[in-house]
Amino acid sequence: MKDYLVELTRAAPTPAHARNIAREYLQARILGSLQRAGAMIPLAFHGGTALRFLFNAPRYSEDLDFALEREPARYTFRAYLEALRAEFAREGYAVELKVNDRKTVHSAFVRFPGLLYELGLAPQRGAMLAVKLEVDTRPPEGANLTTTVVRRHVILQLQHHDRASLLAGKLHALLQRPFLKGRDVFDLVWYLGDRTWSPPNLTLLNHALAQSGWQGERVDEKNWRNIVWRSLRGLDWQNVANDVRPFLESSGDAELLTRENVERVLLGTNG
Repeated sequence: MKDYLVELTRAAPTPAHARNIAREYLQARILGSLQRAGAMIPLAFHGGTALRFLFNAPRYSEDLDFALEREPARYTFRAYLEALRAEFAREGYAVELKVNDRKTVHSAFVRFPGLLYELGLAPQRGAMLAVKLEVDTRPPEGANLTTTVVRRHVILQLQHHDRASLLAGKLHALLQRPFLKGRDVFDLVWYLGDRTWSPPNLTLLNHALAQSGWQGERVDEKNWRNIVWRSLRGLDWQNVANDVRPFLESSGDAELLTRENVERVLLGTNG
């Protein structure tokens, strides 16, 4: 399987694409290991990488995000990590784990020292490729779950938040993240550009906002677009584009993230 990764990165059009492809391959292998370890019974996949794996969103993502939604007694974070380390080690990968499971959100950096150098993507062995895992062990109530079988490098059976709940999670990030990311704005435009996408799960969104100390009005089907726009309209739109550009399949798509375009998609206006 390591030879397959070498082939993938060599076929990439640019070194930046090759790094993104390498990370995504490792994400897929980590998801496969978590699946075999039983993690996808208590955990639900969500966030930006879920959009990429489940719905082919045209941007790469860095982290694997999960919510502990079912059977918490079956959840064993460190056991999952040791299982994936063992799987990678059998294929000749060096793996380092940096784990923090003392907070509500459990996190781990799965590091692959020397891999970028081995793939010809870094001039020094010290360059690090890593995938971050996060598990919210006390997620807000209201998410709806579904399971999907997908193939991205490997075949995966993933329990995840449904479409409406995924959109609710993105809206929560847009409203409550202390430092708004251009990646979140891109994802919003991607969601709303699909007219078949389900409306946001407002029950989940309001629970999430309450849990994170939201001081604004209650969000409903009539006001959510205006509330989101008020949080976006003052952004530095060049910074928005610059943030997301390195993660896009087509870097030129970043130039579509203008104030006028986002307002048009969100509010249905002409400017």
